Amino acid sequence: MPRAFPARRVPRHHLALHRPPLRHDRDGAQPLRTSDLILALLGVVMLGGFALLAAYALTLGAVG
Repeated sequence: MPRAFPARRVPRHHLALHRPPLRHDRDGAQPLRTSDLILALLGVVMLGGFALLAAYALTLGAVG
């Protein structure tokens, strides 16, 4: 009587989880989130503040 299973196990590759491909919008642009806009504005304001502070410190150092 033949065996139901083979004597040796057949080596199998590890099955990877297949993710569905990212679906981009048809026009190519993704929607802009308000949090991204707020963070970008905050970064610009902070960089401007640091630039003004550095300019103020340099002018005080030149005068004094």
